[in-house]
Amino acid sequence: MDSLATPPKADSGSRARNLFPPPPVPEPGKRLHVIGGSASTSLAERISRELGNAPFAIPFLKRFPDGELYVRVGGRFTDEDVVLVQTTRTDEQILELLLLEDAIREAGARRLFVVIPYFGYARQDRPFFPGEPASARTLARHVELVADAVVTVDLHSSETLRGFHKPVFEATGVPAIARVLRERPLDLLVSPDKGGVARVRRMAELLGKPWIALEKKRIDSDHVELTLPPSGVPTLEGKSVAILDDVISTGGTIVEAARLLHREKVSTILAACTHGLFLRDAFERIKAVADHIYSTDTLDNPADKVSVAPDIAQILQRECASL
Repeated sequence: MDSLATPPKADSGSRARNLFPPPPVPEPGKRLHVIGGSASTSLAERISRELGNAPFAIPFLKRFPDGELYVRVGGRFTDEDVVLVQTTRTDEQILELLLLEDAIREAGARRLFVVIPYFGYARQDRPFFPGEPASARTLARHVELVADAVVTVDLHSSETLRGFHKPVFEATGVPAIARVLRERPLDLLVSPDKGGVARVRRMAELLGKPWIALEKKRIDSDHVELTLPPSGVPTLEGKSVAILDDVISTGGTIVEAARLLHREKVSTILAACTHGLFLRDAFERIKAVADHIYSTDTLDNPADKVSVAPDIAQILQRECASL
């Protein structure tokens, strides 16, 4: 992994005056350079390995006394293609992404491909009341300003894709989760609601397993009521099942699904998701009712990880390289 030395302190009253000597300019090459933002360093490094051990670096970050963020990427990328990987779960991570995009362009990059493993604000994809913004669209517009293409993973809604005017590609965590579930004894796949039918159906095709989708009635943001579908449910007693979702935030839906399945006397419950937010005590609550919890590496969390790096790298090689 490339490392960057801590820069000397700026002179009093100055923020960027002669902080660094001019960096060397590398010869133009054909390989992608991968930069990992602070929210996605590990995943970025895995992506670089999937890209044939592409050059990988992490930027230097610091905070000024007044709280403003300072970023710097090492060296120059004259006529090179660069991949920037940064999840945007928090406002601070969004600002870091935007500053890094500009820094990479200032460093001479020929093309910039932005990978956002977890696209924050994706659940705010449209105004619901007068005076509200379409927050996902707003973020999309700012992200793509200096990017040539954007890659993300399992957006909450396809509506977010409409906010982009430049090429955008959506990977999915389903193949990554399938790679680990394939190694487990498994009888049935379960979607906690009808909104996840496409996801569970694709997983069923990859694993050759049957599936069902539960009926869900949301009571409030933390509580739901789940029931089995009225028909097509196989015998559940003694079966090993996996509950699949795109995002686990408060964990209420997964916990209720697991309780329902326990009442049907299943033997083993696995919970798996693409994006594991696990807000408040969600992870412990799920752990109390599930035998194993899996999540992809789009976010840092305590779940057992499966990586989406191969799936993202495939898009970068197949789609972005041809732009």
